[in-house]
Amino acid sequence: MAKMFPRILACGDSALCVELSDIIDEVISGQVIALAQSLTDTPIDGVEELVPTYRSLMVVYDPEIIRGRNLAISLQHRLEDLAVGDSHSRHFDIPVVYGGAVGMDLEALAAMKDLTTSQLIELHSSVEYRVYMIGFAPGFAYLGGLPEILHTPRLAAPRQRIEASAIGIGGKQASINSVPGPSGWRFIGRTPLRLFDPARPKPFLLRAGDRVSFRPVSEDEAAIVARSMGAGEMDREAVLK
Repeated sequence: MAKMFPRILACGDSALCVELSDIIDEVISGQVIALAQSLTDTPIDGVEELVPTYRSLMVVYDPEIIRGRNLAISLQHRLEDLAVGDSHSRHFDIPVVYGGAVGMDLEALAAMKDLTTSQLIELHSSVEYRVYMIGFAPGFAYLGGLPEILHTPRLAAPRQRIEASAIGIGGKQASINSVPGPSGWRFIGRTPLRLFDPARPKPFLLRAGDRVSFRPVSEDEAAIVARSMGAGEMDREAVLK
């Protein structure tokens, strides 16, 4: 039997999952972001946290303030009046040093695709990506929009440590690492920007619905950006376009 959408499912006794589809595309992502924005702009008493994903929104609530059944009714009403737009989307220009120790897969991936490293870099940096979801680790960005020729399966055996700010490819997705950790993705570069910094007033640089472009830079240019960030001279507005 085909699934009917949208549908609202209980996740334990203090969260609901609003499923909007069983496919991943930009239209569905826009609906997820619009619902989250609606609940941010006009909150429902008792809702404590919103977690947007590729095709659904998790709504965490306090059952002592609102019951799940009543919340589900309110969410259904929001869906019926949902206004989907792009007014809250931001665009980030992300500098990237391609290759090097962090981008250890660049040459092998180029050879696998019968490309030069320059051609691969040009392809990777020629498109605009959409942040579909933040997850897995604090601030980790899952990006859609990777050119099809660069779609590549993950490694059979994950590496035990990949540094923060590494630029990766896994399947049909691109990514930006937020913290050091294990990964089976293939990495082709790094950015001097920090996606997660608990010392910032807003620790996460990106959010679901943002758009990202990658810009190749030299090691010297990346060092200037890194020093500026360390001196507190550069914040998220510096890379917003």
